[in-house]
Amino acid sequence: MEGVAVVTGAGSGIGRAIAEQLAARKQRVVALDMNLEGAKATAAAAPDLISVRQTDISDPAEVDEARDWTLANFGPPSVVVNAAGWDLTAPFLQATVDFARKVLDINLLGPILVSRAFLPSMIEAGGGRLVNIASDAGRVGSSGESIYAGAKGGVIALSKSLAREMARHSITVNCVCPGPTDTPLFAAQDERLKEALIRAIPLKRLATPEEVAAAVVFFASEEARYITGQVLSVSGGLTMAG
Repeated sequence: MEGVAVVTGAGSGIGRAIAEQLAARKQRVVALDMNLEGAKATAAAAPDLISVRQTDISDPAEVDEARDWTLANFGPPSVVVNAAGWDLTAPFLQATVDFARKVLDINLLGPILVSRAFLPSMIEAGGGRLVNIASDAGRVGSSGESIYAGAKGGVIALSKSLAREMARHSITVNCVCPGPTDTPLFAAQDERLKEALIRAIPLKRLATPEEVAAAVVFFASEEARYITGQVLSVSGGLTMAG
């Protein structure tokens, strides 16, 4: 792989696995995360290839600063991965407006801001790969995650629409939808909910972050150059397409 890859949410979970797998393929990675210490821990896996920038992706000014810093130090990215996400499981009617705004800001507005910030330089450079991490909650719904599902459904629609707009610029846009995955976000959920989800998965186990990252790395690769506007579930069979 050539060029630099920008990965949001790279301080833990799926984002960390993506950054590490890209670096293992000798790609320069810019790891963006609000959690600076987590991002530094990710960079420790490949300190010569992974650089860190503390960034709140829901803040337009911070996103633009991260873009300017990336372009000044490494040039335009060939790959951008929107992997940052956040949620807490709770009934819809218990959700506050502030909670809803936080979920939407991180899970939907964030990818919009990051994509808007980096796509112009990718267009000018002649192409690239944009990969968004959504969720199977956005495909089929998820009890207790209605706002999160709505945000991730928006990411799916955003990905398909951007794929149409960016095709003329040789930029592919694809979306990976993890099912239940062994991440800090999943670990924070109610124990009964976690057990019920695992029982419902045909493969009877959670995904590892590395298994989700493998799908992202494929979409970012030269082998996927003719694939765009696609949504791929990595869910152990939990959500099978008809």
